[in-house]
Amino acid sequence: MSAGAERPVCEVCGKEAIGVQSLGCCASTVCAEHAEPALRDAKPGETVTWDFCAFHRFEEPRRESG
Repeated sequence: MSAGAERPVCEVCGKEAIGVQSLGCCASTVCAEHAEPALRDAKPGETVTWDFCAFHRFEEPRRESG
């Protein structure tokens, strides 16, 4: 995601997404409510892999100063 780009939204409910989870052959962008615990527990920018699953937590958005 490039600087200034709009944050992705959850494919389930449309809220702001926290990351992408890939469960075997299916991947989805999800919010905290719909994320698997491994994604919710990941630090911003972290990617966690486990067997055939991968979880990538988005970086925290930069806050404008001033």
